[in-house]
Parts: sequence; structure tokens; C-alpha cells
Amino acid sequence: MSLTTSRPGSSIGALALDVDDLHLAYNVRGIPRPVLRGVSFHIEPGEAYGLVGESGCGKSTTAYAALRYMPRNGIITGGTIKVDGDDITSMNRSQLREFRVHKASMVYQDPGSALNPTIKIGKQLIESFTVLGQSGTEAEKSALEALRKVQIADPARVMGRYPHQLSGGMLQRVVIAMALACDPKLLVLDEPTTGLDATVEAEVLDLVRTLRNETGAAILLIAHNLGVIRSMCDRVGVMYAGKIVEEGEAQEVFDSPKHPYTMGLLRSLPRGGMHKSQSALATIPGTLPVLGSDLPTCVYIDRCPLADDTCRTVVPPVVQVAPGHTARCHHIDKVSEIAAVVPSTLREAGTDTVLEITGVSKTFRQAGHDIPALVGVDLSLTDGETLGLVGESGSGKSTLAKAILGVHAPDAGSSLTLDQHQLASKINKRSADDKRAMQIIFQNPDSALNASWTVRNILLRSVRKLTGKDKEAANARVAALADHLRLSPRHLDMKPRQLSGGLKQRVAIARAFAGDPRIVVCDEPTSALDVSVQAAILNLLAELQSEQRTSYVFISHDLGVVRYLADRIAVMYLGRIMEVATTADIFEGPNHPYTEALLSAVPSVDGEPRVRIRLDGEIPSPANPPSGCVFHPRCHRFIEGVCDVTEPPIVEVVVGHSIRCHIPPDELQRLQALDA
Repeated sequence: MSLTTSRPGSSIGALALDVDDLHLAYNVRGIPRPVLRGVSFHIEPGEAYGLVGESGCGKSTTAYAALRYMPRNGIITGGTIKVDGDDITSMNRSQLREFRVHKASMVYQDPGSALNPTIKIGKQLIESFTVLGQSGTEAEKSALEALRKVQIADPARVMGRYPHQLSGGMLQRVVIAMALACDPKLLVLDEPTTGLDATVEAEVLDLVRTLRNETGAAILLIAHNLGVIRSMCDRVGVMYAGKIVEEGEAQEVFDSPKHPYTMGLLRSLPRGGMHKSQSALATIPGTLPVLGSDLPTCVYIDRCPLADDTCRTVVPPVVQVAPGHTARCHHIDKVSEIAAVVPSTLREAGTDTVLEITGVSKTFRQAGHDIPALVGVDLSLTDGETLGLVGESGSGKSTLAKAILGVHAPDAGSSLTLDQHQLASKINKRSADDKRAMQIIFQNPDSALNASWTVRNILLRSVRKLTGKDKEAANARVAALADHLRLSPRHLDMKPRQLSGGLKQRVAIARAFAGDPRIVVCDEPTSALDVSVQAAILNLLAELQSEQRTSYVFISHDLGVVRYLADRIAVMYLGRIMEVATTADIFEGPNHPYTEALLSAVPSVDGEPRVRIRLDGEIPSPANPPSGCVFHPRCHRFIEGVCDVTEPPIVEVVVGHSIRCHIPPDELQRLQALDA
């Protein structure tokens, strides 16, 4: 949908953004290293355009260049960038400042780092209007109205808070309100929902859609999540090594990709209910070319399964495969040949119980009040099984993981049993064998790995601490781990900062497996990775599990990833298990209303029709939980006089599938079928 609005200073009929043959280089030690190699695309007023590709392909550089937000060593060596008809490549500093104040805005990936933590929200938002020339009183009124526009219910209260006092979703709304202060012609969104829950992500995307329709702003959206791009964008450009290799309507590109790279990205995704027991995820071999590499013909040639002598000697043409759909490739007619599925050879999970969690509660004491973070959690884990933990931020997933690991001691009366023996509540009271039996893979390997040590030293320390091996045996174990995780001897002698995100996560996995653990807690291990790297990591986790019979507790906001890797799924809300079942049963239903809402919020790259269930408000404070069913204030199937009065029972739908709800499973099934 394309919307147009007439504004003072706009050029009638001008494109919101017109990038023409853009060449950009980074000056490294006096040598210009090409990053963008002839990028051309445009965005109509009111249109949403998505840029996708692996980290390092040039997406963010293109987005920042569109606003001339470039590092000092960034040099535009050719081409033009026009916003609303104005060529920003020829603007001086004063003109650029005026352009950014009035015509374009940006929403960053991490709203927390985009706001000053020491200044209240109101003061920061008011400043966005005072720079436009408004008086203090006018700016305050405009700030309140801006918060209402982004659907913040109590703007006056939010104005008086500091950034750390707001949730991630609320912070992103505030940043969007600031970005829209100048009524921009172009709004650049750089990974605006990365790290958010599925429900909060859906709310932010709904908000962007609404504001786009209301303001007529054009949108340039960058995201790793191809489902987000599919649901948000009219057109999409696929970037690789500084070139757009495929472009067209989002639906057309994702349903009928014509470039090998686009096909590779889509094959990396767990789609259509795919599970690890059925097939491995396809991966793209190799890595992106290093910065400034000489790429005389096809930029994708070193990783392309269709590459031949023609690709090595002739620059691929830009071929129009359908109206508005182009691809830069010699072998468009052969792309469908690489869409093969890799059969799975994994062993199924066993039946022997490794971990038994019975009545686990955890109460924190804060400012003289009891904060129940976990309430009577009952779960089990068998050998070689993956248990997925899902739920919004604040639901208790990480607290449960820390209770399992002994970081948080659960309340008296809680029971944790590992291989038929009772676990001590705190890690410092557990035996060496129990410590070795449970390890963790963190979300961010950068903060989990010692930046001053080589990979070899990081792994050596873990092996010696966990197993007590001597130096020679420990070195042999490190070599075996590296080989298993496809880390070369060269990688072992590097420091973490010299590795890509995928390689760093492999190091983190190697460290977790240093002592042959029985259980590994995976805390969002792929959320910050490209889809191609994510696929390689998921395949690796599945292979290691099958070979070593390791059990996983897998925490993730990405329900598509959970669906692929998990054998069973537990849905948490306000410290309680609301539903637990096999992965197949969770996705086939019937479901707890909260599970139903979570599933409806997931954007799909396949564009599957889905009725979105909107959850009102945020998770209540555990310090003051609602009466009856804790989910009833947000539940779309709320029964007055029942749900708000009585704690719901746990009902078994079939063996292994339990739901904590007053509505009988048969009735839930009927209601959900009607709404489908």
C-alpha cells in the first residue's frame, strides 16, 4: 500500500528515498576498502522496503548512508542518495543537520542505548520537539500526545520515569515517538524488534503499521527475521557483499526466490513445521568476503552451488524474472535445483529421567516485600531430550534455569533430582560431578568469553576445571572438541574479538561440552545470529545431543526455532507452568489461551494467514499477582466469576499434555477451531 501526503518543503512527486549506483568505502590505514558496490533501489512515499542479508553484507551501512550517519572513515565514492528529492550526498554539515531535523529519522536496535539512562523520559522526548522550534509548554503537550500516538496508556507517568524503569517494548515505543516528532518523510528501522518477546514484537510491528498509515512515512526496515520483513514490507532487497542480488515484492521474492543466495537464506529457516527428527537445516557453506575484497564478477561465487566458469569470467546480468522482480544471476533457471532437503539421522530422545523438578518455587525479597518468581513448578527431562521454555520476558524462564543450575537457591520444600539423587540447592554446595553435569550456553558469547584470552586457553581452563585432566590430556580434549565443533587450529589461537558471531557461539558451545555434561541450559543461544549461522548452530546442537545423549533446556522467544529443536515445550506465565506438551501437541492444539496468543504473534516467512490475538497490558507484577487465574486480566477467553476467583486446575488433555485452565480441553479445541 502506498500512501502520499503533502507537506511544507516536500517535492511533489519525489521519491521518499532514491539510492542510485551508490559506492561506499571504509578508509582502513589509508586504503579505501569497498563496502557498497553499486547499490540502487528506491522507496515510494508511504511504502515499506526491507533489506535482508547476513551480518556484514552492507545492510546497516546502506541504512546509515541514507541519512549520512557514517563513521569518519566512511567515504561515498560514487552515486547519489536523494530523500524527498534532495541530494544529501552534496549537503554540507549545516544542511545535513537541517535535513535530519525535518525529513528523516532512525529507530535503533537497542532502545536502551538510544536513550540517556540518567535523564527522565519526558525531558528527552520534550527535547525532540524543542529542536523543532516549539516552546517548552508546546513541546510538553506534543510529547504527551506523541506517547498517546504510540499507544502508551499513561503518558504522564511514563514521562516521569527513567529508561531503566520501562520494559523493552515500552522503550521501543518511546524511541519511535521521538523518531516521529518531526513527521519524517523517511523512517529507518534498524532491527527494531530484536530481543523482544513474540507478543511485544507483534505489538511494536502493529504500531509501526498504524503509524505508517497515519503519517504516510516511507519505511526502510532492516531485520534478520525474514518473517518480520514478509509481514511488514511491500518490497524487499536481498544484499550480499555490498550488492543487491535480488529485489521484488516481498511475497514474490519469498515465495519464488530466483537467486541462489536468497534460496540459501530461506532454506536455512525451520519452516512449515520442520523438526530436527525429520531433516537437518540447510546451511550456506563458507563466509562473506572480507572487507574490501576484490570481487570482479559475481559476489556470491565462492559460496554458490551453481557457480561455473561463466560465473568466474562474466559479470552476472540483472534479469527481470517478473514485473518488478529482478535477480543478478547467470543461472536463474537452475535455482530451484538447490532446494533439496537434508534427511535427519538423529537418534530420538530416551525414556530415562535425567532431571526431575518437583514443586520448585523461588521467592525474592525486595524492599521488604516477597516477590514470588516461581510458583510450584513441576517438570521432568529425559536423556537426549530438549525441553523448550517459552513465555514473555518476566514469565520466569531464566529464574527457573538459574534454579536448575544452582545460581538461585529455590525455596524450602522444592526438589531437584539429577539421575535419581537429590541436588543441593546452591551450586557451591554441589559436588564436582554435579557441577560438571550441568552447563550453560549464554545468549551473548561476547560477554561470556574472556576477551583477553585465546580460544585455546578458554577451552583449556574449562576442561581442566571440570575434568581435572593434566595438561597433556586437556590439550587432547581441546583438540577433540575443536574438531567436533569445526574449529580449526587457527581459530584456537585467536581471541574472541577476531571471530565472527557464529564462531564465537561455537566456542561457547565447546566450553559447555568440555566436561561431557548431562544437561545443557541454552539461554537464547541463536537470537543474535543471522539465519544462515543460526541454522549451522541448531544443526550442531542437534548432532551433539544425538551423539552424546545430552539433554537441553532450551529458552527462546523464537517459537519457530523452539518448534524445530524441542521435543517438548513448557509455556510459562508469571512463574507458573500454564501448559506442557510434546512439540507436535503444542502446535496442533488445543492450547491454553496464553499459548494460543503466543503462537498467533509469530510472523511467518511463508505468509500463513493467522488471526492475531492481542494481549492487553503487560505481565502483572509477581509481587501482586491477580486473584484466581493469574492470566485472567489479559485473557481473551475470560469467564467472569470463575477465572478471577478460583485458581484453575491442571487438566490432562492426553498423556503428557497438560493445561492449567478452567475451560475444558474439548471446549478450548472447539473455540480455537472457530477462530482459526
